[in-house]
Amino acid sequence: MMSIEEKALSKVPEVTLGFWIIKILATTLGETGGDTVTMTLNWGYLTGTLLFGGLLVAFVMAQIVAKRFHPFLYWATIVASTTFGTTMADFADRSLGIGYTGGSSLLLLCLLSALGFWYRSEGSVSVNTVSTPRVEAFYWGAITFSQTLGTALGDWLADTGGLGYEGGALVFAAGLAIVIALYYRTAISRVGLFWAAFILTRPLGATVGDFLDKPISAGGLHLSRPLASAVITAFMIACVLLFPQRAGRHPA
Repeated sequence: MMSIEEKALSKVPEVTLGFWIIKILATTLGETGGDTVTMTLNWGYLTGTLLFGGLLVAFVMAQIVAKRFHPFLYWATIVASTTFGTTMADFADRSLGIGYTGGSSLLLLCLLSALGFWYRSEGSVSVNTVSTPRVEAFYWGAITFSQTLGTALGDWLADTGGLGYEGGALVFAAGLAIVIALYYRTAISRVGLFWAAFILTRPLGATVGDFLDKPISAGGLHLSRPLASAVITAFMIACVLLFPQRAGRHPA
């Protein structure tokens, strides 16, 4: 048992129920926010990718430079990664013409490579070890690839898989339920279950976001993307304020 002196605070929050609720809201906002820029404002996928990519780099740098955990900075960085993931996945799938299957396969390879480099360097991919700039870089790289992969998976299942947005949301919700059951009923690696849940919450949020703003003819509700984004943002801010936001602890 480590004493308080043997532990130090990281700049990522404790993984609690509140964490997952805010994460799902952030991924839904990433979908509606990304679509607002690329489709509603008609800036296009490349411009949207460059815009949100720049914001993501700026937030990640601020997160790494920060001396302690800042809830709003952390979640702003997560939102930047989800919006970048949305526009990047759409750009790869549609503008580059590699399709949802090709995009998902490529992004899965990128995510596994990022986690592999992290593990080879540190001997672990646990978020409890995020305490140095190098590990933070690995962490945010893996986060970004997982967000982008989640977007591509959501589109692949809803469109190529033919399940639609409601069906896709149900599939990913069921996947999360299985992960939760494995967490409470088995001794499977908690690190592996964390990353499985982190990846699955992205396509869940993506399909919910698509369901909110896509045309009725495409299986959506055809709600205003800017309005939906504003409502989700307000709800997310309220959750950050209401749910305890404590920095996780890691071995010193």
